[in-house]
This record gives sequence, C-alpha cells and structure tokens, in this order.
Amino acid sequence: MSWLNYHHLLYFWTVARAGSIAKASQELRLAQPTISAQLKLLEESLGHKLFERQGRRLVLTDVGRTVLRYAEDIFRLGNELKNVVNGLPSGQHLRFAVGVTDVIPKLVAERLLEPAFDVSPDIHITCKEGPLPQLLASLALHELDAVIADAPSSEPVSIRAFNHLLGKCGVSFFASPKLAHLAKGFPRSLDAAPILLPSDSSSVRRSLELWFDSQGVHPLVVGDFDDSALLQAFGQRGHGVFAAPSIIEAEVSRQFNVSVIGRTDDIETCFYAISVERRLRHPAVVAIAETARSRLFG
Repeated sequence: MSWLNYHHLLYFWTVARAGSIAKASQELRLAQPTISAQLKLLEESLGHKLFERQGRRLVLTDVGRTVLRYAEDIFRLGNELKNVVNGLPSGQHLRFAVGVTDVIPKLVAERLLEPAFDVSPDIHITCKEGPLPQLLASLALHELDAVIADAPSSEPVSIRAFNHLLGKCGVSFFASPKLAHLAKGFPRSLDAAPILLPSDSSSVRRSLELWFDSQGVHPLVVGDFDDSALLQAFGQRGHGVFAAPSIIEAEVSRQFNVSVIGRTDDIETCFYAISVERRLRHPAVVAIAETARSRLFG
C-alpha cells in the first residue's frame, strides 16, 4: 500500500499558497532545492504533475488544484484537532457547497435549499449558479457537494454522477394586468400572443415548444433568457406571458403582481439533486431531498 507523505503535502500546500518556491522557502525556513526535491517526490508518488511553469511563475495544474483543495481540508482539520486537544473551541462549521443551474427560477431554488439551513445552526452554505456543464465540472473536482438541476446529468464529465429525483410538477402561465385577458380561451388565446421563454439550453423550453405544437398554437416569442429572474421581471412589465413551475404559483403571483391565465400538467418540470454518490450522505442534501419529496412535491 502506498502512503501519502504529509511533509511533502505540507511543502506543496505552502508553495501553492505562497505562489513561489522562493517565498515558501522563507516561510518554511528550508532551502529552495530541498523544497523542489520534495515536490518532485510528491508528484512521483501521485503520478501527476502538480505545477507547470508559465514564464517565471508556477501555476497549478488541474490535478494540482484538486490536491490543493484536499490539502486545505487536511491541514484545517489538523488545526481543529490541536484546538480540541488543547481545550479550545474548534470553530468547526458544517460546510455545504451547492450548484444551482441558472434556468431554475430563484423562488424554486430558495424553497429547495431552505431545509439545508435547518440541518445545523453552524452550517455555512456556498451557492454557485451557472449552466449545468460548468457545475458538473465543479462537482467532478469536488468543489461542490451537489448540483440542483432541472434535467438529469448526461454530460460527458470525468466522474460517474448520480441523479436523485426531488420531484416534479406541472406548469402555470402568468401575465401582467394588461395581458390578463388572455385567460379567456386559454390555451387558444396564446396563439400569436407575446411570450417570454427560457433559453434553448433549458429542458422546459423544449417541453413548452412541444406542448404549443400539440395545442396548435404559435405564440410570438419576444425574448428568451438564461436568467429566470430577469425573464419574470420582463413579464411583470407586461412584455409577454411567461411560464413557471406550479409549486411557486402563489409566490410568483404575489411577488411580480401577475395573475395565472392557465395551467397544464401535460408539461412536467422535474428537479434533481446530482451528486457523486449513489446514496446521498451529506446532511444538507439529505434534508433537501426528504423535504422536497415529502412536502414540496408530495
């Protein structure tokens, strides 16, 4: 069995934080050739290059960035261990890093993530937003504990990701007061009516377009958006009808001063927690999944 040399890891961690072997040598009070030799031994034991040179600078490789994150956790826990042994408060917090795809409405994301705050009084949540491929890449590098998405993972990432269905619901259509008359004769009233849609990358966009075709209506698409909050803001201004998951129907109506002009269960909006684990283990992710399945969508 190959054992990790934590002295070598400490030298690597110090160089990565200091930005150069010269600065690290001053901090560690070791000669530069000594540190260079120890770094080389660590790279050989791991089988990967951890740094590469760009001019006079040392830059972390992709593997180096992954090793650095683990090193930071290892030495942080080491300091906490010393504090506990010395009878001092450990200051340990439950950390939860979650990614949310940018096409998920903010109100849905808020309701899904809310149970995480009840897991521990000392929880620290980091929430990142972006397109699904970008968030899955961060998940692959263990920068995130989970990703909340409106579609299952099918991206060619370098990890095996597991999709945990949180729930699904129908879709409601909303309009400002000046377009509220479209409630009469819905869904035929949507034919040639101005509509705001999520971007092409959203699974809901494709479902909406298929549903329009099945109803024989052809709305006039006046805008498409990556950001759901911006889409709803333009809907509030009366620029077009917009759709949102039915589970946040009351919140959308109240927050944006719009009314529901129609609903359909033929379009299913699905939400997933994507993780690298077949069985969810992080307490925050478990709480999110249990609450979603028993209360939000139950």
